[in-house]
Amino acid sequence: MQTPVTIIGAGLGGLTLARVLHVHGIPAAVYEAESSPSARTQGGMLDIHDYNGQLALQAAGLMDEFHAIVLEGRQAMRVLDRDGTVLLDKADDGTGGRPEVQRGDLRQILLDSLPDGTVRWGHRAGSTRALGGGRHEVTFADGSTVATSLLVGADGAWSRVRPLLSTAIPEYAGTSVVETYLFDADTRHPAAAKTVGGGSMIVPAPGKEIFAHRESGDTLHIYVGLSKPQDWFADIDFTDAAAATARIAQEFGGWAPELAALITDGDTAPVLRPHYALPAGHRWDRVPGVTLLGDAAHLATPNGEGANLAMLDGAELGKALAAHPDDVEAALTEYEQAMFPRSTEAAAEGTHLIELLFGDDVPHSLIAAFIEEGQTL
Repeated sequence: MQTPVTIIGAGLGGLTLARVLHVHGIPAAVYEAESSPSARTQGGMLDIHDYNGQLALQAAGLMDEFHAIVLEGRQAMRVLDRDGTVLLDKADDGTGGRPEVQRGDLRQILLDSLPDGTVRWGHRAGSTRALGGGRHEVTFADGSTVATSLLVGADGAWSRVRPLLSTAIPEYAGTSVVETYLFDADTRHPAAAKTVGGGSMIVPAPGKEIFAHRESGDTLHIYVGLSKPQDWFADIDFTDAAAATARIAQEFGGWAPELAALITDGDTAPVLRPHYALPAGHRWDRVPGVTLLGDAAHLATPNGEGANLAMLDGAELGKALAAHPDDVEAALTEYEQAMFPRSTEAAAEGTHLIELLFGDDVPHSLIAAFIEEGQTL
């Protein structure tokens, strides 16, 4: 089976690319490992920035649909000290440039904007190989294959397409988060709900942090961050939810009870999310007929830019292909030459954010940065 554009991965970046191509009348097929759109939950909240993610949605012609899923008030942000003292309390006045949406809702409007059959579910990429002449073949886990003259790896951190371009492998970035949820928080966890407030809350300390988001309804999504080696986490049995929770909570001894409760009162088992990153400034030489976007191209420590960059990558690649219909290589060159410095700059900002969150001078250094830059997480 052959298609003009073959996209591996139906995340936000791959779907944005498919949508922008569709807007310009260019057919594409998206191959996704998951069995259906509802095969798994799609993560938590995303702040979609007016300087990258929203530009991608404009190119996709989906701004009305985007505005319809924005959760009002969620740009509010609080920074607390570990004793519960509120150090910074920024209200959401509706003028911020980073409105919050649920990742699953954003993915759904992209899916709904594509022709039926664009996404081929249940196709987990196993390997890729060059066929010569700028053509490539993808072999899926079920043994089926697809050959294409334009292959785009939008398949995340552990991309199966990346080896066609680069030998780089993501490495552990030195921090991890443990994730849990509090449901019906206003009635079942009122102290925690009051502490978090109407948007996001962060409590940074040297080597550790608690970050919380108020999602749709009164669900609180909790991320407990620790700067620890992987071996430290390997000694925790995360199949024993109570024991794992107790071990993580032990790192926050002496913190205010309402903050500790964000860890100990979770309604879901704790899930470990290690942070990985590709080498700083990751790039590759131009290889005919193939490119990467999003985490497949520039995985970095979390800084609020990953999803936004993936969407902008998809939009910019789609626009470049539409602008050069008879010269794919010119389009790919144009796209990569802009994407490389853009992603390198964002990765550097992510490294700086980690220093602000986990460094010895928090929370004061973080608050100073917010006041200086007028930012929210």
